[in-house]
Amino acid sequence: MNPPPLPGSLLAWQQAWPQALAAWSRFTRLQDPRLCDSHVQAAAEGLTGSFAAIRLADQRIVIDLEQIQQLGLQPYAVEILAHEIGHHVLAPATASDHARMLARIRRALPTLEAHAPMVANLYTDLLINDRLQRQNGLHMDAIYQRLAQAATQPASTVWQLYMGIYEELWQQPRGALGGSPDDAAVHADAWLGARVVRVYANDWMAGATRFATLLLPWLLQAQTDARLEALMDTQHAGHGSQPAGLGQLDDDELSPVLHPAHDPLITGQADEAGPAQAPQDTAAATSRGQMREPFEYGQILRAAGLDLDDHQIAIRYYRERALPHLIRYPSAPQPQALEALPEGLEPWEPGDALDAVDWLQSVLQSPHVIPGVTTVQRVYGLAPGHEPAAEPIDLDLYVDSSGSMPNPQQHTSYLALAGAIIALSALRAGARVQATLWSGTHQHLHTDGFVRAEDPILHVLTGYFGGATAFPIHRLRDTYAARTPRDRAVHILHISDDGITTLFDQDERGGSGWDIARHALQAARGGGTMALNLYSPLPARLADAAATGWTADLLRARDAGWDIHVVRDMADLLQFARVFAQRHYAPGPTGPRP
Repeated sequence: MNPPPLPGSLLAWQQAWPQALAAWSRFTRLQDPRLCDSHVQAAAEGLTGSFAAIRLADQRIVIDLEQIQQLGLQPYAVEILAHEIGHHVLAPATASDHARMLARIRRALPTLEAHAPMVANLYTDLLINDRLQRQNGLHMDAIYQRLAQAATQPASTVWQLYMGIYEELWQQPRGALGGSPDDAAVHADAWLGARVVRVYANDWMAGATRFATLLLPWLLQAQTDARLEALMDTQHAGHGSQPAGLGQLDDDELSPVLHPAHDPLITGQADEAGPAQAPQDTAAATSRGQMREPFEYGQILRAAGLDLDDHQIAIRYYRERALPHLIRYPSAPQPQALEALPEGLEPWEPGDALDAVDWLQSVLQSPHVIPGVTTVQRVYGLAPGHEPAAEPIDLDLYVDSSGSMPNPQQHTSYLALAGAIIALSALRAGARVQATLWSGTHQHLHTDGFVRAEDPILHVLTGYFGGATAFPIHRLRDTYAARTPRDRAVHILHISDDGITTLFDQDERGGSGWDIARHALQAARGGGTMALNLYSPLPARLADAAATGWTADLLRARDAGWDIHVVRDMADLLQFARVFAQRHYAPGPTGPRP
């Protein structure tokens, strides 16, 4: 017969796991927790500071058993595990809701936005612990008593307030869990905090700002407390996750930030003649459809625990902003469909369809499969068929990044957004995209030719130079110098302002930009468009150019075959991007429009 496991042993925690799951529902399904025997193992799992943590990216729970032992929490395996499960089940539950809550809390903490992750952690802990203590009969209060006993420094006023809220929720004597026994201000706010937890238990997103506003004056005292650090189990919960829908504000996100003392639902003084939600309803009309700026988007992601630089954040931002506007990229009709006949092999690259990988041939080439390096896909020859076929038109995109353009990593750049909408639509239809970002001489960033992967394209579009204005003529020249009629047709798209006229200067070899642009249009065979931010409409005749402020170069370019689309405001580029494919490429009932 095996001896019974010790309370703090690994086996005891494994046995507590089913009980902890059942505290929420017998249907709750999560991966088994990561039970770490040492601080080193816990740190390798991303857990530092606290004795437990969650990961929203893979829905994991991590426990540091060594710190559990040091704090004397071994008997509370079910309570601790059930609490961490609550973060996955109740609040914040998902990476998206975690980020949305942080966005609201940041609004309620002016000048103290850096404390938003801690405030969110404390708030969701209250929601979870109150449910487990009252509805499941777990001893959540005993955990805080043990933490108070293990503390070696005086408690901060934030901790006293926080414990006072628990004492109000669970009808404990004042000071029983570490709350202040005689501070009237702490007692008053503790009562308000308990009311926030109870009133907004089923609408915790709305209650988050009330709780943050309640804590704000206490946070200004800037006292550090190791007890609070030990509770931070969601501070890095979003690491590696993909929050969705964060680019747009919630409809009620700009509603007035009320202190609980001024919330009729909290104080019980709601007017019978009108609902207490009226201020939120009014604000919803003003915030509906509003978008965040990239810098704010990045601040929220970092608060959620994502370790990203400004460029990586911008890629996520413009991908999310572009998604609602994507359309199927147009295709050009061919005389007849061609049926595929398997022939040789070619490299498989990230961005190609996953089911196109020939795994057998990839393994035969190298037993160590490295995506994009050793992976291959089957090449098919074509035999004449009987049905009309469609071939996607590739996109060659040039975006201005000179000093007159906004930095897409800090503020909304409609040039980057328009480019993202059109480029991602092209990829969706099976086309390849070449993207080039340009500014002054020798200032250009581009993809490695025409590619099928989103990230390299968005990496280019979200870059920034902010320098002079000199179109990289050699890029256009080299792209089409050796292009043949057998190559797929390409549409050349420029997004710029009147600085696009540098396209027609001489290149470094002394060649004419006019000749290079003309040859590019002919070799591309898919047309060319210029979307330009200008102050005046395009004159009908070349003779009117000087009178209206237009340069003769732009009118000459129009006569040479460039479709010039003028936008008076950068925001109009969004509508241009949506209409662009519909007008020039979208398939009609029997094929693409001319």
